[in-house]
Amino acid sequence: MCKIFKVSRSSFYRWYSAGPSKRALEDSLFTDLIKKEFDLSKQRYGSTRIAEKLKRKGYCISRFRVAKIMRANNWVSKHKRKFKATTDSNHSYPVCRNLLNRNFNPYRLNKVWVSDITYIQTNQGWLYLTTIIDLFDRQVIGWSLSTSLHTNQTIIPAWKMAIRKRKINMDLLFHSDRGIQYASKTFRTFIKSNPLVTQSMSRKGNCWDNSVAESFFKTLKVELIYDDNFKTIEQAKTSIFEYIEIWYNRKRLHSYLGYKTPCEMEQEFYQFNNVA
Repeated sequence: MCKIFKVSRSSFYRWYSAGPSKRALEDSLFTDLIKKEFDLSKQRYGSTRIAEKLKRKGYCISRFRVAKIMRANNWVSKHKRKFKATTDSNHSYPVCRNLLNRNFNPYRLNKVWVSDITYIQTNQGWLYLTTIIDLFDRQVIGWSLSTSLHTNQTIIPAWKMAIRKRKINMDLLFHSDRGIQYASKTFRTFIKSNPLVTQSMSRKGNCWDNSVAESFFKTLKVELIYDDNFKTIEQAKTSIFEYIEIWYNRKRLHSYLGYKTPCEMEQEFYQFNNVA
């Protein structure tokens, strides 16, 4: 072997007796840690979020090293892909001006809420998921899952959940697309009962005006929906509840928030402002 590799016997035995290098031992440890975080995220995390998780636990490792180890083991996270928009804006109801104007960075909680509706398929039929997200901490504060697109089964219950979770005691801008549920007399009358709430709507056919709400649905569908064949409506409801309330709001690291979770961002806001 020494002749093949053109090294002296002494060099070969010195290398052989030295054992694994420090780098190799670290890679072995990190491989196990990365696999654990990858599995805990249900293969949703890529190298960036896994590196952030390990740094939180006191390990010094770069995203590039995590990526290299993941490539070596063929561990590939779930990727986003296009999905069909679901807005029905062909109606005769009045619409609101786009007051948000893509200002997605409010300075406090309960300053701007955004909402959207999407379809979810099951073997027992379609479900319709409505969400309300606070732009400050990106937390899903209200949501509903229904078998009908009627206003009373979509945005009304989602709104009721949101105001139970967060009391509106300062001015609030509520933004959505021009969907019939948001433009309906029922919903407009409902939110006008609180004079602190102002309604805003995206420009016609412009998905970027409500990109945060739509981005959440893309993330949800990549990380949950596309890999699950929901046999029953109840199975879909359970999975979506766990995704929103247990995973997304409380555990998932959000890049916009500096790789904090929405709940961590909420807690920091209250601590900084000394409010409960």
